[in-house]
Amino acid sequence: MAEAAAAILTALQLLGQALATEIVKEAHSHASEISSTFSNLELRMKKIKSELQVMQSFLDQMETYDQSNKAMMTWLGEVQMVADAIKGIVDEFKHLVGTKKFGGKRFFFKSLFKEPTALVALKKIAERLACEEDRLEHLGKTKERWVTVTRAEVGSSTNDVNQRPVREAVYFYSTDELDLVGIDENKEKLTNLINSKESHLSLISVWGMGGIGKTTLVTSVFNGEREHFSCNAQICISQNYKAEQVLRNLICEICNSEQRNKIKTDHMELRGLKETLRGLLRQRKYLIVLDDAWDQNSYQGIRDVFADSNQGSRIIITTRNADVACLAKESNRLELKPLPVGESWKIFSRRAFQFERNHVCPPPLEKWAKNIVTKCNGLPLALVSLGSILSSCAKTESEWKRVHDELSCVLQNNLNLDQLRSVLILSFNYLPKHLKNCFLYCCMFPEDYLFARKKLIRLWIAEEFVEQRGASTLEETAEGYLSELINRSMLQVVKKNSFGRVKRCRMHDTLRELATSLCMKNNFCLLYEGRESINRDMHVRRLSIIKSGNKICYQVPPQQLRTLMSFDHSIVQSPLVATEILKFTYLTVLSLENLSIESVPDKIGNLFNLHYLGLRNTKVKLLPNSIEKLHNLKTLDLMGSEIRKLPDGIVKLKKLRHLFAETLIYSTCNLLRSRSGIYIPNGIFYLKDLQTLKAVESNSTVVKELGNLTQLRSFRIWNVKENESTELCRSLSKMSFLSYLAINASHQHELLQLRDLNLPRIQKLVLHARLNENMLKSPLFQISGEGIQELWLGWSQLQRDPLPALSHLKNLTFLALRKAYEGQKLVFKAGWFPKLKILVLSQMPNLIQVEMEQYTMVSLENILFRELNQLVKFPKGIECLFNLKCMICKDVYFEGFAKGTYKKYHFICQVV
Repeated sequence: MAEAAAAILTALQLLGQALATEIVKEAHSHASEISSTFSNLELRMKKIKSELQVMQSFLDQMETYDQSNKAMMTWLGEVQMVADAIKGIVDEFKHLVGTKKFGGKRFFFKSLFKEPTALVALKKIAERLACEEDRLEHLGKTKERWVTVTRAEVGSSTNDVNQRPVREAVYFYSTDELDLVGIDENKEKLTNLINSKESHLSLISVWGMGGIGKTTLVTSVFNGEREHFSCNAQICISQNYKAEQVLRNLICEICNSEQRNKIKTDHMELRGLKETLRGLLRQRKYLIVLDDAWDQNSYQGIRDVFADSNQGSRIIITTRNADVACLAKESNRLELKPLPVGESWKIFSRRAFQFERNHVCPPPLEKWAKNIVTKCNGLPLALVSLGSILSSCAKTESEWKRVHDELSCVLQNNLNLDQLRSVLILSFNYLPKHLKNCFLYCCMFPEDYLFARKKLIRLWIAEEFVEQRGASTLEETAEGYLSELINRSMLQVVKKNSFGRVKRCRMHDTLRELATSLCMKNNFCLLYEGRESINRDMHVRRLSIIKSGNKICYQVPPQQLRTLMSFDHSIVQSPLVATEILKFTYLTVLSLENLSIESVPDKIGNLFNLHYLGLRNTKVKLLPNSIEKLHNLKTLDLMGSEIRKLPDGIVKLKKLRHLFAETLIYSTCNLLRSRSGIYIPNGIFYLKDLQTLKAVESNSTVVKELGNLTQLRSFRIWNVKENESTELCRSLSKMSFLSYLAINASHQHELLQLRDLNLPRIQKLVLHARLNENMLKSPLFQISGEGIQELWLGWSQLQRDPLPALSHLKNLTFLALRKAYEGQKLVFKAGWFPKLKILVLSQMPNLIQVEMEQYTMVSLENILFRELNQLVKFPKGIECLFNLKCMICKDVYFEGFAKGTYKKYHFICQVV
């Protein structure tokens, strides 16, 4: 339903834009045939818009629906197809009347008179729109005739997705020893939190993704500890949270049978229920479990009933949502992570081979059993459920291979996996509408793919999943979407940068299988892995070619496809890139990253609706001049390609927000000029919406024009010369949103004068250039410095110790000094760099001594020493860095340390 709603919403937006165009308004004053054609178009657009608005309201009212309602599912699929068709028609209309095809609006009507094909094209658009209008009318009648919607399917966003009594709290909890694997450590932690000496009432949160074993853990501990409390209760909150019912359930659990007979709660209102429960808990030591809370209100709305009589009472909340977990103080939060491989295998084999002696896997099945365990990725519920299914399967290699290969289909269709599917689908169904498509989109990438935060955000924007919210940019809003998915345990964080921002994330394998099955069922996208078959009746809007995609695109109806991604390196041998791509006129996203292609079609400009073009790490050397026709392009990613110069027409792409283009010259990072930016034509100031520009080759004209790019957030420039540095400072200081800046000099002896640089929002700063000794006292460091979190200084050739001047950077989390200092000694004094986590000291040939006073760099976790030939004495005071986890030394040999890995003090010292 989310996809249908999104398709309708986008169609409505496009219709609104089309109806607002000046061409439509002016058409009525022209020749009768033209006026009649436009009037017909305008009338149809208005009628269709009205119909879609009613459909949108209906879908908004239906927050969830029964997935087994096949009539509804089929009807929604038809709605999606009509909305997509309308989007394509309106896109074509906007393209036809815009500035792309006929030289501007003022020449448009002139073109209609002179070029009969233009008027014919308009008439065809009107005819196609009439067909879609008829289809919409037919869909309305079809729904009334065949589609039945139950009362339970219509309601507010707080309605429970599954109004069934089966809940995770019921169906995953088990006292069976087979299932209680891998919880000992967390069981001990939770028990200690419950039995802590703290007398005040305390809240404990246990959180993690659906099926991770929260309820199993908590129930096991609850049953063991409840006897130490005078009263206890364990209830399920669930999504259909109603305070009155929660309070009634708590009263029922706490009271004995005699009390229940006296206290009649059926007709009590909220106030009476609260007073009753507060009275029951007063002056008592109680243990209460609120299982499966979905939002903070489920606790905040009843927290006032939990009286604190300093008896050591405890409340435990289980949740899938990090925001709910944060209701408890940090020391009382217990996050459950996937099981390690050994314990995963143990819990799986105890189920799958429960009838085998010692639960031993038969050797012929071992390969496929391990592959299935890998797909479960440490998720206990998946391991238990799939293990149970496989225990009754034939113990043959072919049967187990089939289950492995068809896991998506198994998740969707096997009745015995209802509990696993219900847990996972519940997490998906409870996502807000704006997150459902974002989540499903993540399954278009290969298994175990690591998503870069910024790339995923740019793709969501290109797909128009992101709504404008107030003054926030689309990128800022999309980053909020990503945080929500992570907080709801739908995506897993793999890597953060030094100051805690998500850098890489992934999709849990079992969730990916679920998402894949939902995508196939709802025609969201097709993942092609060499086995799938496509027929012309399939409505393929997004296609991801994972492997063996040489012939796939011949089978896809070209008018349907909006997104094409390829991860198959063999696709370079097919005609796809040369000719087939151009058939997909309505493409919005085209991503061919990491393929060995050397060119793109000359007529790629015909893909007028393209928002995202990804050619990263390809062998493409030139972009065709037709690129200037891509007026809707928002992201152009050429990073790592062989393109050195952009065509002049690039400055016509007024909607461009992100431009990546940088070529690797040398694989080593030891050289100042290891990479090269692109040569960008004059007129760059036309690109007013540009937020990312990485990277350009400097010249006097470019440096001067840069000041017009006031929306830039991220910028890197190469080959800067001393005589350009003053103008560069002037231009950069106009960029009030700039948060990332990298400046690279043309030569290691080039002295850049950057004292006038002032960037109030700068967070990441890279300066690879010889600097004036007073540079570190400039406004960039003294005024803007409070916000700097990552700092790279390279080839600076400073004669004075830079640390005193940098010491006031209290928020610095990463510091790298490479060829930055010519002196012999560096001293890190007490109180300096309190948030620093990573320190890199590299290629300083004169450095012979490093000292660290007590209480310096109190958060430091990692040190890299590299090519410090004179540094032979072990850094003095390093043992005082109590949070240090790792020190890596490359081409550095301390006295008394042989080559190898050592456990010294409380950290690992690795010499490589």
